[in-house]
Amino acid sequence: MELCVALDLATAKENLALATSLKHYNLWMKVGFRTYIRDGKPFLDSLKSINPNFKIFLDLKLYDIPNTMADAAEEIAKIDVEMFNIHASAGTVAMQMVMERLARYEKRPLVLAVTALTSFNEKSFQTIYGKTINEKAIEFATMSYESGLDGVVCSAFESRAIKRETSDSFLTLCPGIRPFGEASQDQQRVATLQIAYEEQVDYPVIGRPIYHSQNPQETVKRILDVINTF
Repeated sequence: MELCVALDLATAKENLALATSLKHYNLWMKVGFRTYIRDGKPFLDSLKSINPNFKIFLDLKLYDIPNTMADAAEEIAKIDVEMFNIHASAGTVAMQMVMERLARYEKRPLVLAVTALTSFNEKSFQTIYGKTINEKAIEFATMSYESGLDGVVCSAFESRAIKRETSDSFLTLCPGIRPFGEASQDQQRVATLQIAYEEQVDYPVIGRPIYHSQNPQETVKRILDVINTF
């Protein structure tokens, strides 16, 4: 299990200050829509300058026609990130095209597919997808696995079932982790670190419990101490 810190603060200055406070830990750093649209590749370069061992997860959730997704994936492969994601609901053709296009790169980023956003509850999810979250998450994960992706973004509560249907080595990255039982806020399906471990999560993504704490460095240390006991 490897910790991924969500850099979801309002400004580049705040995000870089958070990263600087955590520079002594070799962590994954999640860079999402708002941050990347606002701050671009220079922000990624700044993260690497703080700690070259930071690994970057570019959380853009690509979703478009297959060729456009593949074009975008190639551009991502040219910048210094270790992981990015796409939407499984874009379909098998799109996922396969992305992976075929990336195959030409000697060193490519990991590619994960989003199954069901953790902001969904059962009712809202079924309104759109016509199946339960668990059913569709496993279906999307199986499609992703068969399309050659490295893993999926899912709730911790789907992680173990997804691995059972695909492979133990198929990666699961799970947002909505509240390490010590903090408030769920806008996430519907949240889990503690203990649950994440029991569900075989590879990458727990944690944001607000870290950057809203009075001492983010100490909070990360506590989280890593727990992870190291597993």
